[in-house]
Amino acid sequence: MFPLVSIITINYNQTQISCELLQSIEHIDYPNIEVIVVDNGSTHNPKEIIEKRFPRVKVIVSPDNLGFSGGNNLGIQAAKGKFFFLVNNDTELTPQCVHILVDFLERHPRVGVVCPKIRYFEPPQLIQYVGYTTLNPITARNATIGQYEEDQGQYTQPRQTPYAHGAAMMLRREVVEKAGLMPEEFFLYYEELDWSEKIRKAGYEIYVEPQATIFHKESVSTGKASPLKTYYLTRNRILFVRRNAPWWQQFLFFVYVICIMIPKNMLTMLWRNERKHLQAFVHALQWHWAHR
Repeated sequence: MFPLVSIITINYNQTQISCELLQSIEHIDYPNIEVIVVDNGSTHNPKEIIEKRFPRVKVIVSPDNLGFSGGNNLGIQAAKGKFFFLVNNDTELTPQCVHILVDFLERHPRVGVVCPKIRYFEPPQLIQYVGYTTLNPITARNATIGQYEEDQGQYTQPRQTPYAHGAAMMLRREVVEKAGLMPEEFFLYYEELDWSEKIRKAGYEIYVEPQATIFHKESVSTGKASPLKTYYLTRNRILFVRRNAPWWQQFLFFVYVICIMIPKNMLTMLWRNERKHLQAFVHALQWHWAHR
C-alpha cells in the first residue's frame, strides 16, 4: 500500500546541516521510508554522530569526494526503494511532501521524475523553483519559473518541466534502470539537466507538483559566489552543450561563447578585482581545450 521510498542525501563537512534535514524527515507523514546519507569524503567522519542521533539512518562513507553525481549514485546503488527521493542536505522537508510526490507518481505512470515546489529557507515565503523553461539554443541559459516570487498560492497545478531540480527530485527505480545513473562527468552543477535529457529520451516525462513543498538553504556547500562555483558552472555549461546539442546549436553557442561570454565575463571579473574567480573561469575554459 505504501511503496518503499529511499531518501538519499549527501554530506560534505556539514554534519549539523545534514542533521537538520534528518530532523525534518522524522516529522514526515509517510510511513515506509529508508534514509541514506552518503558522506562525500569529509575531513571528519560523521557516521558515529549521525547514527547515534538517528539510529534508523544508514550512513555510507566514501573516502573520496565523488561530487554531487557520484555521491548520489553511491546512495542509489545501495537503496532498496521503489522510488528514490534525492534531496540536498541543505533542505528541510514538510510533513506531507513525500506522500504527495508518491501519490503523484502512482497516478501518472508516464512521469518518471517529479519535483516539489522549492521555497527559500530564508525568507521562507519566497519561491525558488516551480519548474524550468527550455534552454535558449544560443546562450544555453534558461529561467527558473517562480523564482523570487512571494508564494501566494499562484502555483497550485502540476506542470511539466524540461528539467528536474537537483535540490529535490523523486524518481522511479525503473527510470534509473533504463536511463542510467546520474552522469558523473559533471561532478557539480548541470548534472541534473544532463540526466533530465537522458530521462526524457528514455520516454519519461518530468513534472513539478506544487502541492509538495521543501525549503532550501541554497549554496551552503559551495558558497553563494565561490571560485569553485564559477569553475564548475562555466565548465559544465559548455560540457552540457557539447553532450546534448545538435551540431548547428553547438556552432551558434560557441560563436556566442567566443564573441560575448568570454570577453564579458573576463572584463567584469577584472573590473571587480575578482582574480580568483577569473582564474577559475580561465581554468574551466582550459579544461575544454584539454578535452576537446
